Amino acid sequence: MDACAALAESIDRLAERGHPNGRFLKELGRAAGVRRGPLWLTDAATGGRNRIRGRGFHPAVDDDTEGQARHFAGTVAVAARLGGPITRWLTTHILRDPPESADGRLSDEAIRFVRLVRSGELAQADAAGWVRERLCHAPRRD
Repeated sequence: MDACAALAESIDRLAERGHPNGRFLKELGRAAGVRRGPLWLTDAATGGRNRIRGRGFHPAVDDDTEGQARHFAGTVAVAARLGGPITRWLTTHILRDPPESADGRLSDEAIRFVRLVRSGELAQADAAGWVRERLCHAPRRD
């Protein structure tokens, strides 16, 4: 299984727990080594940890590293706490990921994911499918 598929599988397992949307998003950050408590900021600022290594991401969001699952999950964790505009600013100016880069596009997808889950437009039960369809090489599993 590639890293994008493993990320989607972890989202499926997380959705089964039935957490409120905010906690679901923060828990997803654990896939990037970003804890839920007050130390989340330290984890995010140091780049988290690559808990899901590997490839399998769509070329538009693939930066030729094995850390895209960490990048997506970590950006979700930050956007869930700080909101999309601040997270986008941080990824652009602190991480130096311009919007037109693979990492910039992946950050935008993570921010969009947070907005959709928070608003209820994307149900947790459908979140892994969204990741498979938008971010992975693998076809959507129904």
